[in-house]
Amino acid sequence: MKTPDILRTGIIQQHNSSDIADNRRRIMDKIRALAADGAQLIVNQELHDSLYFCQTENVNECDLALPIDHCDIMAYGKLAGELGVVIVTSIFERRAPGLYHNTAIVFDADGSVAGKYRKMHIPDDPAYYEKFYFTPGDIGFKPIDTAVGRLGVLVCWDQWYPEAARIMALSGAQLLIYPTAIGYESSDAPEEQTRQREAWITVQRGHAVANGLPVVAVNRVGHEPDPSRATNGITFWGNSFVAGPQGEFIFQAPTDNECTAIIDIDMHRCEQVRRWWPFLRDRRIDAYSPILRRFND
Repeated sequence: MKTPDILRTGIIQQHNSSDIADNRRRIMDKIRALAADGAQLIVNQELHDSLYFCQTENVNECDLALPIDHCDIMAYGKLAGELGVVIVTSIFERRAPGLYHNTAIVFDADGSVAGKYRKMHIPDDPAYYEKFYFTPGDIGFKPIDTAVGRLGVLVCWDQWYPEAARIMALSGAQLLIYPTAIGYESSDAPEEQTRQREAWITVQRGHAVANGLPVVAVNRVGHEPDPSRATNGITFWGNSFVAGPQGEFIFQAPTDNECTAIIDIDMHRCEQVRRWWPFLRDRRIDAYSPILRRFND
């Protein structure tokens, strides 16, 4: 494994429909186009093959879950091998009858499964009823070695937790990656929508700064209706972005349109930033035991 000094990273911010076959076709077309333009790593959004089904609690939606070795999942691996690129996917994993995970599968440039990550932090909020569907991950926070480097892959709600990013960094991750599905509920006032979006961006830029690592966050975009009509659905806010190891924006996608892009990330610069800001050197690991408790009363 040799990490390139400049990592050409492709992102796919997409608006999905109920036509899963069409969603997959469009994703694969975009992967081919990004690879043709020189992308070495391509990152997809969370649960990218379908609509975001967690807006309601419906056992029939579990029929969407697939085992990791299913042909529709392995098709991304075949494409990775054909194009010689690393692809980060996000799937609804059927591990066993009645046991499901929100799982990221990373396919290496030879088409093999480089590794997987099962989402650890599972939200349960109106229109985001993920605890109904997903068992919390049991793999932990372990980077995945690939042909382009060691990737710290996390998923969506994980992005609010500095502990997850830190453990990935301490385990040797060279890049933090967050496939994401997050947006506005229509009843929120515009100023509240802006606060939420900016908080989402800011906390992840903070992970970049605190760990001296680039961050790649790839979000859905567009409106998806609530099948139950209990709400007006979710408008996913896009704004996929790449931040450098000082939290600086390298790229930011639009709020309301699909977007594919290749972003050149200077991987060599991370070590220099850590020399300037030696946060890992100055950590007081002898004083952090209270973090292992839920709350310090």
